[in-house]
Amino acid sequence: MGAWRQFLEAWEGHQIEVDQYRELDGERVLAYGSFRARGKASGVDLEQLRPTGATLFQIRDGQVIKLVVYFDREHALADLGLVPEARPQDS
Repeated sequence: MGAWRQFLEAWEGHQIEVDQYRELDGERVLAYGSFRARGKASGVDLEQLRPTGATLFQIRDGQVIKLVVYFDREHALADLGLVPEARPQDS
């Protein structure tokens, strides 16, 4: 969890808005959402206008034992075997 904490420390006013939860099995939940924040050093606003990310929570005995953040929803689905990975189109 240290890398996630380090990432969040670079931002202020960060918000994560979840629009959907998807239970994958008895231990894993995939949450779809978006991220908004302002850079502490730069002051640049970051806002994903449409939900693009996903976060995988693995929960055991009421505790999160694994957290994987995906900034691209399609990558998350492919990584979890929920949709086939996109193949390059033939020219």
